[in-house]
Amino acid sequence: MKRISILFLAVLFGKRMQAQEIKTSSTENTPASKSLFNPEHKRNFSRKGNFYFHWGYNQSWYGKSDIHFQGPNYDFTLKDVVAHDRQSKLSWDYINPGLITVPQYNIRVGYFIKDNYSISIGWDHMKYVMDIPQSVAITGHIGANISQNNVPTGNMAGDYNGQTINVKESMLTYEHTDGFNYANIEIERYDDIWVAPGGNTSLTLETGLGGGLMVPRSDVRLFGEGRNNNFNVSGYGVSAKIGLKFYVWKNVYLQNTTKVGATNLTNVHTTGYDKVDKASQKINYLENMWVIGVQF
Repeated sequence: MKRISILFLAVLFGKRMQAQEIKTSSTENTPASKSLFNPEHKRNFSRKGNFYFHWGYNQSWYGKSDIHFQGPNYDFTLKDVVAHDRQSKLSWDYINPGLITVPQYNIRVGYFIKDNYSISIGWDHMKYVMDIPQSVAITGHIGANISQNNVPTGNMAGDYNGQTINVKESMLTYEHTDGFNYANIEIERYDDIWVAPGGNTSLTLETGLGGGLMVPRSDVRLFGEGRNNNFNVSGYGVSAKIGLKFYVWKNVYLQNTTKVGATNLTNVHTTGYDKVDKASQKINYLENMWVIGVQF
């Protein structure tokens, strides 16, 4: 009888140990979220291997920049030019499939290479409009007739060494409104700030670094000569961003992100005679965007 009892206890103990090992192993193999903030609750799933897609709209602000114009019989620079973005009025255009690319929009596709890191490609469609009229300093030379068609420059002809002029529409209009486009690759990091007890709803901090090409479509008139030019790879840009990502559910999120960037445009199309006329400038910007996205 004692032998049977001892055997029964041994079998029971062995079963409990086996169950405990299975539970421990299961816990160890369950993906857990990683975060600098160490929230009270954690996700019990990993985002590694997921894709994401989002779409939204932005507002942007620009630092003062010098614009250098070059071509036949002219070579001059406008100093500390002020510019602004061009917001579309709030309307049904923002959700009209045929018009949703008219406002300043953002589109991005990414892939989670780890639970808390992703790599993505995106297109930031901003708009840049030089304030006209405005008073700026000017250096360089403007001939009496410029560009391929010998366009007359009137009383603006001359040599300049820092004088202040009033730039009017008759001299120049300059904008990247179709637009100031940034085609970029970014790497992002995510840190959960708050996670709901169920794990599916969460608030996450996103940070990231990026770089890419500037592809503006520039609408320029120089002394009346010019056009709305074709899209053109005119330079490059680098950027950094920080934002908050709210997962309404495991696979749906809303996000607000602020991005700071620096760009160098070395070949901006101006008059339409791209082989002889061009402009160059460096633009620093601040961009804020709201997007809605899905993860799968």
